Amino acid sequence: MLKTIDRLMQFINYAGLSARKFDISIGASNGYTLRMKKNNASIGSDVIENIVRVYPQLNLVWLITGEGKMLKDGEDFLNARLQKLSMEKQVDIEQLIERKIRQRQEEELKRLLKEITQEIEQSEKKLDKEG
Repeated sequence: MLKTIDRLMQFINYAGLSARKFDISIGASNGYTLRMKKNNASIGSDVIENIVRVYPQLNLVWLITGEGKMLKDGEDFLNARLQKLSMEKQVDIEQLIERKIRQRQEEELKRLLKEITQEIEQSEKKLDKEG
């Protein structure tokens, strides 16, 4: 059965990082991850806290238990990223998302209206030919 350190190594490989770069990114001592792997040791809770802070896309449940997917779903990841931002930045991002959604809805409505108009015109032409 895989241990947390084994799953962590899977994530490091998936992320395309060396163990050294990963250790630096989470503020761990040089060689920490490889030492834990070599000794089949447990990862300290302080290190796990740093990992989750630096890599919010990593699914903590998967890391610890092996259940679920390695990475969080897009919405969970976005929420984790948003929580790290100031309230002002969060509001700005939410407004941007709302504008993009409205813009796409308007574009879709325009496209739909154009299709319906074309269908009506075709039906009118067909009726004119028949009548």
